[in-house]
Amino acid sequence: MSHPVSQSADKVIDHFTLFRQPEYKELLERKKTEFEYGHSDEEVARVSAWTKTEEYKEKNFAREAVVINPTKACQPIGAMFAAQGFEGTLPFVHGSQGCVAYYRTHLTRHFKEPNSAVSSSMTEDAAVFGGLNNMIDGLANAYALYKPKMIAVMTTCMAEVIGDDLSGFINNAKNKESVPADFPVPFAHTPAFVGSHIVGYDNMIKGVLTHFWGTSENFDTPKNEKINLIPGFDGFAVGNNRELKRIAGLFGIDLTILSDVSDNFDTPADGEYRMYDGGTPLEATKEAVHAKATISMQEYCTPQSLQFIKEKGQQVAKYNYPMGVTGTDELLMKLAELSGKPVPAELKLERGRLVDAIADSHTHLHGKRFAVYGDPDFCLGMSKFLMELGAEPVHILSTSGSKKWEKQVQKTLDASPFGKSGKAYGGKDLWHLRSLLFTDKVDYIIGNSYGKYLERDTKIPLIRLTYPIFDRHHHHRYPTWGYQGALNVLVRILDRIFEDMDANTNIVGETDYSFDLVR
Repeated sequence: MSHPVSQSADKVIDHFTLFRQPEYKELLERKKTEFEYGHSDEEVARVSAWTKTEEYKEKNFAREAVVINPTKACQPIGAMFAAQGFEGTLPFVHGSQGCVAYYRTHLTRHFKEPNSAVSSSMTEDAAVFGGLNNMIDGLANAYALYKPKMIAVMTTCMAEVIGDDLSGFINNAKNKESVPADFPVPFAHTPAFVGSHIVGYDNMIKGVLTHFWGTSENFDTPKNEKINLIPGFDGFAVGNNRELKRIAGLFGIDLTILSDVSDNFDTPADGEYRMYDGGTPLEATKEAVHAKATISMQEYCTPQSLQFIKEKGQQVAKYNYPMGVTGTDELLMKLAELSGKPVPAELKLERGRLVDAIADSHTHLHGKRFAVYGDPDFCLGMSKFLMELGAEPVHILSTSGSKKWEKQVQKTLDASPFGKSGKAYGGKDLWHLRSLLFTDKVDYIIGNSYGKYLERDTKIPLIRLTYPIFDRHHHHRYPTWGYQGALNVLVRILDRIFEDMDANTNIVGETDYSFDLVR
């Protein structure tokens, strides 16, 4: 190269600066010219422009075989997340090492927290002969090395394709004394090639409850005054679960959160290593069968689990990521109904403060158009809150959304004048959303970190409010549920709006007549 190399031990440059140095720019240009054999810049620009048209959108929405950037992860991630919400529980992935590494990494990148899980390390021979020996050895090693109080087993594609029987394998392992006969090893079949992380979450919650509660249907068990709550798969679980416990404490309700990950994904740096931290106590999980009712915060995360719980004779209630004033109102009224206690005065004050904050800021929100994507329940809850704010959810997209979900979203939109332009898109991906954003533009996008590519492409600002958030830190520590959570969401949206306003009014002598100090 004609330039001296800028990187050295004496002069370490970060990658933002390094790859803009002359020698690296020259290197990358040569690579592009000599090895990539790409199309001309003019042809790339022509095709790019075409992909932003109505004609291309029709072709895009007609595709059936290809999925491009879906708004979902696979079943085992949801199962692992659910398992880690129980005391001393080690997730055990029956499959290859590479699979469990992906699941651990995905959760770690969002929560910025080490994520413990093991694998049965299936390879080619297990794919042919079955993974029984891997299960026997794997459970023995996991129990001896990591000393968990429970091991929760889930599957990957390989184990499901060859048809491994988890129940039989676990019983065989116990007969071989891999773990004690009475050691809890709940399991869930979680094939990654169907469903999504919310289905895997549901399968594992049901698997844990089945292990502790038994499989008998219509089982009439004595009830007490306790209330169970299932949060669902939630990227803000650290803040939200703690907010739910605070609300229950104000009511004086004896609440059991079934799968509480709030401590496991937020362990302190105090010099003590915790492989397992917090989680729902196993004894409390067992006793939860006697609760009078179970509430699901996310309907589409828990259909099988709620049906199983209902068969145990409990009352059940389900919500769709209850966010905002109305969403919180409905949850608190249900807690008041089930507990026989009035809504605490402190929560009423918090409600009034939230309403006041909305009134203070409504002029900046009124009529703003939003695209929302993510899990089905999040999209519903977020859309409801936007309409409370006077904003307009226009494109609501969920890859895990069903036809039933689409109808539920449409009913929600039709109930408000701010939903008149909205439409739900179930089973679609972010490449579909890209077409929608170019042909029917909105003011803001609400979703996860994967939307940053849409933001770059369409120049529409992104607000990160759902899992996964990889490129920002610590959002998961703040609640989005309850009146306090709604205030956090409101501030996050407003900050992005104001940042956008400032960015578009900051040219001195040209646009700065609107570069206002007071917004």
